[in-house]
Amino acid sequence: MKTTLLAFALLFALVSQPLLGAAEASPDEVVDTSGKLLRAGVNYNILLSMPYKNSKTPQGLGLSKIGKSCPLDVVVVDRHHSLSLRFIPVNPKKGVIRVSTDLNIMFPPNITCPHHSIVWKIESFQVSKGRSLSLVSTGGVKGNPGRETIGNWFKIEKYGGAYKLVYCPSVCPSCKHVVCENVGMFVDEKGNHRLALSAVPFQVKFLKA
Repeated sequence: MKTTLLAFALLFALVSQPLLGAAEASPDEVVDTSGKLLRAGVNYNILLSMPYKNSKTPQGLGLSKIGKSCPLDVVVVDRHHSLSLRFIPVNPKKGVIRVSTDLNIMFPPNITCPHHSIVWKIESFQVSKGRSLSLVSTGGVKGNPGRETIGNWFKIEKYGGAYKLVYCPSVCPSCKHVVCENVGMFVDEKGNHRLALSAVPFQVKFLKA
């Protein structure tokens, strides 16, 4: 009888505990301005606002030649001149974009630089002697997560009732000293409003194109 009771107690303890290895809850889905889920491979315009003084109305993103012919750099433009973009998650089989997950961001093919990739990547820019800055350019690689593509991955995070873009890749667990920063703006000496890693993020929303 004691053996039976002991066996029953052990069985109850096992079934009352969470299953080992049980899947954790998935991160929240990102939604667009109409409240619909943000989907991989669909074109969206990124609307930028706050906290920059020249951002009283939402702005968007475009491409520009700055100091070189190709690839093109990502710049902040008037909303009506913005270009649409697509989001590709690290797992291409996932159809919905979620916060805090690695993804590629890419523009549609560009006729100005037809032979260059339009996937976002981080590029070092020499601001002055001894001071460099990480800018957002194009020419990145789509997919193929790992050490060689560490500069091509971005994330969407919740921020101020909307979202923000961040660079904090987790596609390479063995990579040390990975930078984690917000995506904001840098105005260069020629007045170009360039997308860059910054302590001050843009608040962003996603409008289906």
